[in-house]
Amino acid sequence: MIKLVFCLKRRPEMTREEFQTYWYEKHAPLVKMHATTLGIKRYVQVHSFEHERSEPIQQSRGGPEEYDGVAELWYESFEALAALRSPEATAAGRELLDDERKFIDLANSPLWWAQERPVIE
Repeated sequence: MIKLVFCLKRRPEMTREEFQTYWYEKHAPLVKMHATTLGIKRYVQVHSFEHERSEPIQQSRGGPEEYDGVAELWYESFEALAALRSPEATAAGRELLDDERKFIDLANSPLWWAQERPVIE
């Protein structure tokens, strides 16, 4: 299994609550609707708490401000992804990206492919 990790920053005009509500109530159902077409095996949203809760631990390490959330999407393999070149998959991906533009500051939201290496289970 491979994983896509997407660290999300909200659009500047949105509050954290507005962002997280939209992400969970509007965007998540779209992802779920297109999961089979896009080969998504698992999808998890990690919602951050308010800044005041995380600020002490960030400051103790000199870290930057937290993200508003992290999306994790699991896929079978890169080979399986390569097979998803149908018009339906292209349309589904376009619909998800169009929706992401409504609530995510894409220019400040990094994403990357990863492989989990569990240490404690």
